[in-house]
Amino acid sequence: MEEKYMLRALQLAEKGRGHVSPNPMVGCVIVHNDQIIGEGWHQQYGSWHAEVNAVNDVKDPSKLSEAVVYVTLEPCSHFGKTPPCADLLVKHHVKKVIICNDDPFPLVAGKGIEKLQQAGIEVEKGLLAEQGRRLNERFFTYVEQKRPYIILKWAQTADAYIAGEGYQPLKISNELSHKVAHKWRSEEDAIMVGTNTALYDNPKLNVRQWEADKQPVRIVIDRKLHLPASLIPLHLLDNTQDTLIINELVNKTNGRNTYLAVDFGADFIPNLLEVLYQRKIQSVYVEGGTTLLQSFIEANLFDEIRVFRSPQLLYKGIAAPVLPANLRVTDKQNLLGDELTIYKSALYL
Repeated sequence: MEEKYMLRALQLAEKGRGHVSPNPMVGCVIVHNDQIIGEGWHQQYGSWHAEVNAVNDVKDPSKLSEAVVYVTLEPCSHFGKTPPCADLLVKHHVKKVIICNDDPFPLVAGKGIEKLQQAGIEVEKGLLAEQGRRLNERFFTYVEQKRPYIILKWAQTADAYIAGEGYQPLKISNELSHKVAHKWRSEEDAIMVGTNTALYDNPKLNVRQWEADKQPVRIVIDRKLHLPASLIPLHLLDNTQDTLIINELVNKTNGRNTYLAVDFGADFIPNLLEVLYQRKIQSVYVEGGTTLLQSFIEANLFDEIRVFRSPQLLYKGIAAPVLPANLRVTDKQNLLGDELTIYKSALYL
């Protein structure tokens, strides 16, 4: 019975995907005499948390003192954009709080549970903890590993090419696959490409085929600042979207374009992720090209790989990245002829 209510809380939490970063997705269900009397989720960054929305959903607040609260993450205990949720539950002196996951964020990290227990509220934790961690993989990776969650994505032909000779752009995947990729863009904090992809594909790196509250931060790798800003107008440098230009020469800002100097030595990928972590970027969706994608793979600094495989053949061109051997397939779908495969890194085996 308890699992049923936590599953509902996790389902509610999912509604916040793409809307609450850098906060975690959180859902809350309030139960009285085996009846749900209140539900809520964190809907928007800076707005009320799940517990507040669930309490406000309760029609008869007098029932709260005999109610059990199911929440997917430890209630916060500090003042941030909103007051502490633990204080709200203490105020109503709910009977019991069942928590899916502890909150590793240093300002919470057990303090929310401690507040509840000190007020005489019974607390249980760990119910469906694995599902809760999967839901908030980005948040847990960012807080615990001090780096963004990394998703590598590319589309390749049946014979494993991602572009024509001389980086000639090709339409490899179909329209449904494009729409799925735009949905993914809407869910991440940032989207990244390398120099050749920026130059030859001239991508906009925005969300156009899916509804989005905000556009992701664009990140382009341009080590020597060779990308032309005017001779060949590049969408990535058009100042219409927050964009980070990763280079080894300068730190400066030009409108919405921010140039960040990073050490391009042997530890380039860890150095890059440290810079992005310091800028509070919780997740990065890496779209290409092969050199950049392979760099993440060889550094073993990625969390997911998503590959679209088209049935078309190219015979020659720019080869796709080489997948590591110890991946686990977590999903496989046929999208009107394109085969989509999603892998997890060895970290999750």
